[in-house]
Amino acid sequence: MDGIYEGITTALTTYNILMVSIGCFAGTFIGMLPGLGPISAIALMIPITYGMEPSSGLILIAGVYYGAIFGGSTSSILINAPGVAGTVATSFDGYPLAKKGYAGKALAIAAYSSFTGGTIAAVFLLFAAPALAKVSLSFQSSDYFALMVLGLTAVAAFAGKGKFLKAAIMTILGLMLATVGTDADSGVSRYTFGNLDLIDGISFLLLAMAAFALSEALMNVIENKKMSKEEKEALNKDIGNLTVTKEEFKEMAPVVGRSSVLGFFVGVLPGAGATIASFLAYGMERSLSSVKDKLMFGKGSIKGLAAPESANNAACSGSFVPLLTLGIPGSGTTAVILGALISYGIQPGPTMYTEQPALFWSVIVSMYIGNIVLLVLNLPLIPYIAKLLAMPKQLLTPLVIFFSLIGVYLVTFNTFDIYMMVIFSVIAVGLRLIDFPMAPMILGFILGGMMENNLRRALTISDGSLNFLWERPITATILVITILMLISPLISQFFSAKIKEEDR
Repeated sequence: MDGIYEGITTALTTYNILMVSIGCFAGTFIGMLPGLGPISAIALMIPITYGMEPSSGLILIAGVYYGAIFGGSTSSILINAPGVAGTVATSFDGYPLAKKGYAGKALAIAAYSSFTGGTIAAVFLLFAAPALAKVSLSFQSSDYFALMVLGLTAVAAFAGKGKFLKAAIMTILGLMLATVGTDADSGVSRYTFGNLDLIDGISFLLLAMAAFALSEALMNVIENKKMSKEEKEALNKDIGNLTVTKEEFKEMAPVVGRSSVLGFFVGVLPGAGATIASFLAYGMERSLSSVKDKLMFGKGSIKGLAAPESANNAACSGSFVPLLTLGIPGSGTTAVILGALISYGIQPGPTMYTEQPALFWSVIVSMYIGNIVLLVLNLPLIPYIAKLLAMPKQLLTPLVIFFSLIGVYLVTFNTFDIYMMVIFSVIAVGLRLIDFPMAPMILGFILGGMMENNLRRALTISDGSLNFLWERPITATILVITILMLISPLISQFFSAKIKEEDR
């Protein structure tokens, strides 16, 4: 309790409140720009924090982190350009809602869900951080592999009726693309065809931009649909309308609660993070929904928007548990934060919350303050941000193409990435025209590398035997849940067919 009190007094100083506000503001705007994510934002902030106290520097960096995730949802919803991996799932229902003329409502739902998810996670962190560090230590490679397999079952959430096979094919394509590059274990190049530009593999940003933003812009050019008078009226009427009705809040409340808890616990696991949390939450909500609600997923479902938004923000807070208590970064972003901590001369570990309580607890308390700042900052700005959608397509389409190409180029300064992105986007347009979903490919790509590494380690520990799948209770439990999730659509289909027969 003394440590928590010390953390509260440190976080509530005027300077540190200013730091978290600046971090949230900068992170939100960087997250909104397709192509720039939290890693870029934090990398830019590290030199600025060198002259600060470690607690102030880390509070600023943490504010940038969850601000970028919060802001990333804006570009996902408005122009279907998820530059941040954690907001890919947000675009599945956020973008269709915006296209229907409810951009303001979609952004408001995202803001409320993110705030609630972040707040629940901050409360959990405050009371459970040391205990959760011990839980995350008990996870081994086999458990992580099972968790990745569970994550892949979310493919069912992206498959419309009769489209499960197409979704599964796209997931396999994503897993295949994840193998391109240098094998981390042997150092051998795989599927690079002698091209040095592929040695480091395919960038997530490149693939996400090609599959979503650039292909969407090209689809607009191909379809060349002119907005009808009725659509224009609907857009101008509802674009800045932030009203979320009581019924919608009632519908969202259990979804946000479940997704926040799930997101936090997934974030606590080193190597999991906001992306897996958002996909799992989306898949879970679709599985739990009624047959009628399931049909709305992918077409502008409020549940489909609230679930990943709550989960990704909760997971961001949760990811600080392994970072601060074990010194294990759960993602690329937390790896950059770990580098910043080490540059301050601080070594994160199990004794950090007893040896440096002011630093440890001030960061956790600042997360709650940051969530309030994000809500206060974003809600008044939403009507102006949402006006982006009212721009003529002749202007918006070239802007989306420009930001996509420039965003990818600024990460590597390599023109090869531009060529590859254009090729991928043309292939994505072809696949979209024959009704293949893009989301499962991104899911397979994100989980592929982590899945392979954990499978390899698990096989090494078990001397090449597959016994690791059932020897550990945690692994077996996760795999049983995976099987239940896979067969649940078949069970619900069977019962709905039975009910129809009885009605006849």
